[in-house]
Amino acid sequence: MSIMILGIDLGKNSCSLVGFDEAGAVVMRRRVRRENLIAFTAKLPSCVIAMEACCGAHHAGRTMQEQGHDIRLMSPEYVRPYVKAQKNDDRDAEAIAEAATRPTMRFVALKSEEQLDVQTLHRVRDRLVGDRTSLTNQIRSLLLERGHVVAQGHAKLRLALADLLEGETDRLGARMRFLLADMRRRWDELDGRVAAFDAEFAAMARNDERAKRLTTIPGIGPLNATALVAAVGDAATFSRGRDLAAWLGLVPRQVTTGGKPKLLGITKRGSKYLRKMLIQGARAAMPTLRGMDTVVGAWLRGLLTRAHPNTVVVALAAKMARIVWALLRNACSYEVRPQTV
Repeated sequence: MSIMILGIDLGKNSCSLVGFDEAGAVVMRRRVRRENLIAFTAKLPSCVIAMEACCGAHHAGRTMQEQGHDIRLMSPEYVRPYVKAQKNDDRDAEAIAEAATRPTMRFVALKSEEQLDVQTLHRVRDRLVGDRTSLTNQIRSLLLERGHVVAQGHAKLRLALADLLEGETDRLGARMRFLLADMRRRWDELDGRVAAFDAEFAAMARNDERAKRLTTIPGIGPLNATALVAAVGDAATFSRGRDLAAWLGLVPRQVTTGGKPKLLGITKRGSKYLRKMLIQGARAAMPTLRGMDTVVGAWLRGLLTRAHPNTVVVALAAKMARIVWALLRNACSYEVRPQTV
């Protein structure tokens, strides 16, 4: 039995394996426990091991790579068309192995332990920010039920809450005052934890050369820079900047048939978190950039005359993604190009 390509359908407890020979015929079908997978691949001769880029795939891929195997990770949406007939674990593993043989397949680069650690920090921070937003919305609703309307913004809510808790005692009942005071302590705790993460990301951006280069781009700060470096790496996976923008879902969705092209809204593919961070950064930087006598400023002013500001923000985010690719790929810093007459 000579296995040239091994497709693995990773599961929480068990994994399905399908092996192809040189001619593409199935020579092995097996199911192993997740904890026995690494020991099983260690006994195999060097071959191509294909997996979907899912939870645990990067750790398993790095370990198998150290065993001498060629690892190929793919997005699950690219594997789905190769599933034949009804879906089951064995057919999923066979589809993964078959998809890995295609010369046009796009593969996902293995992420290092450091990249995964930074991505985990961003996910935890994003969860804390969501918890804080949920908590403040609940505080607003509780105050509204008691007839206290608070303007938008965390600062105004904090001032109004302090006035109600520390002011006249008859404006709120004793039980309500106790509940809101407890919620405010929880809010302060969440603020402290988010601030600690922000300080850690700022330190990372100062110490990492790639993140430091990205922070020179208008609209990209330590949060964006560290998240992009962790997700993209050295950008060698992408052949051009537009590919990175498309990977982030910042390009128009194309519906073309019969030779008639039709472009719709952005695809919104890829990481929602990275796309959100880039668009927020573009929205914050656009007022300053459009007033500058630079190439980007002239481009923004011209685009604003014929497109909605929200559309221009997304276009600027896509341009920022292309600049990120150039800086990571060429190891250079951002330079402002003055507008030529």
